[in-house]
Amino acid sequence: MADEPLVLEPDDRQVELDTNTWWLSAVAGDRESLSPSEVVAAFERTATAIRGRVRELGFPGVATFYVWHDEQAGQLRCSTGSVSPDALPFTGDYVACSDLGPIAEAFLTDSEAGFIAWADLDDAQSHSEGTDIDSENAPFAVWVSSVGVSH
Repeated sequence: MADEPLVLEPDDRQVELDTNTWWLSAVAGDRESLSPSEVVAAFERTATAIRGRVRELGFPGVATFYVWHDEQAGQLRCSTGSVSPDALPFTGDYVACSDLGPIAEAFLTDSEAGFIAWADLDDAQSHSEGTDIDSENAPFAVWVSSVGVSH
């Protein structure tokens, strides 16, 4: 990921998302063979490499490398954007954090990655009636690392 194309275009966030976002999946056997600390170390190395590339590009602004566990897809996802940690392009609520360990562990221990049981699905009618969906709307954790020149 650190060697793939990198675009920092504050005026075109969609191009950033399309170019800089990666989806990482792993089969059960691969998940079992990795430790959270190995995953964390890999993403920390990636952030360091991207930080160097941002400097080489001469980009003068704020840039953030970020990682989250997409539970619905059963994937770890990561991206880089010319945004601060409090302005990441998510439509839902998130919490920026400095500890990637719990995110990596959740991904690695997800025994049914990308699978949603029928019992966990709600019908659209219950949502329109205003039923309690707090757990569904709970903010998710996103690990952030500043990779830009400006902070």
